[in-house]
Amino acid sequence: MTGFVIKTAIGNIRFKYYLADAPGTVNAFDALLPFTRTFIHARVSGQEIWIDDAPPLDIIQENASVFTEPGEVVFGPLKPARTKTANCMGIYYGEGKGLDCCNIFAKVFDEDLALLKNLGNTIWKQGAQEITFEKII
Repeated sequence: MTGFVIKTAIGNIRFKYYLADAPGTVNAFDALLPFTRTFIHARVSGQEIWIDDAPPLDIIQENASVFTEPGEVVFGPLKPARTKTANCMGIYYGEGKGLDCCNIFAKVFDEDLALLKNLGNTIWKQGAQEITFEKII
């Protein structure tokens, strides 16, 4: 288990897991694959695409922060109960800061960052887009 790929209208984009930093989130997320959701652009957190109807993961905070690097993937844990981002999932294609702490559990492959930026800009300018998540085989 090394990561996942997202399949979009503009191409496939690969991500590698942060196995050492977020093992609980990685294992729970990987068990969900494959799934498809419609992503929208964030309104307040910067260059991020996100969903608020992610498949439920009963995870605690680990490697959690509001600060991310371009290309990182975050998932909102269910615990603690006060978390504003529970079952939200985001992918940062550029600079941004989250609304509340989320588990940072993966990052885009360096060579796929330009394609991720293209996806983010496309969703920002043209609206929601369906994305399928699958395991890297």
